[in-house]
Amino acid sequence: MAATGEKKYHVGVARGDVGEYVLFPGDPGRTPAIAKYLDDAREVAFSREYRTFTGSLLGVPVSTISSGMGGPSVAIGVEELSELGVHTFLRVGTCGAAQPEIKMGDLVIATGSVRSEGTPDGYVPLEYPAIASLDVVNALVEAAKAARAPHHVGVIRSVDALYSDLVPDTMPRAKQLREELEMWSRAGVLSNDMESSTLFVVSRIRKLRAGTINLCVDELGAGEIHHLDPSYMDRMLRVAVDALKRLIEHDRAAKSK
Repeated sequence: MAATGEKKYHVGVARGDVGEYVLFPGDPGRTPAIAKYLDDAREVAFSREYRTFTGSLLGVPVSTISSGMGGPSVAIGVEELSELGVHTFLRVGTCGAAQPEIKMGDLVIATGSVRSEGTPDGYVPLEYPAIASLDVVNALVEAAKAARAPHHVGVIRSVDALYSDLVPDTMPRAKQLREELEMWSRAGVLSNDMESSTLFVVSRIRKLRAGTINLCVDELGAGEIHHLDPSYMDRMLRVAVDALKRLIEHDRAAKSK
């Protein structure tokens, strides 16, 4: 447990610098955009891939902290931030579609993630599922419905090698990769990202809450990631912030009982 004023080695923040609720994008450039949705937000740290702004929602301290890309940096972030009192992580990221009905700009809310990347293997065997927290999933679904935002809810898949998924035909084992991608699609996997399974596994082991909402930036078979109109990202961020407000209200009601 970190002493008051002692900054954690990687994330570069100390107890009191961050709220107990965290909006967790991958891109450090996305945290300033998220901070605009918080009250009185200020930048408190930029260490490695972890850029942190802290403000408030409904009078409760809330932070947005970038995780960087992939499982290793997510795991380090969750571990260090949990020692500073963070109990709720909401990933706001991007994904590639694995189903034809998921279109560019749609939102994907994960109930769980296939563990096709390696970081959680250092914690528990593959038999341990990567499951999102029910409270967070419910809040995200309610917020997406309230915003009338096109969204899909279900199991996603997390990977290490982005380009093996994106352009499998350029890889040494192209046939096997194509067959694997087709298999996961037939199994009903909605989309692919690089962080969610690590987030879910580490958070559950540490008795924290975690969920994911992703913006689709790559349709099935496109083989290309697109820069969308900023309004699509804004829509996802509004849904995520509304979901976090719902969680804060839920927690307040539970404490008052």
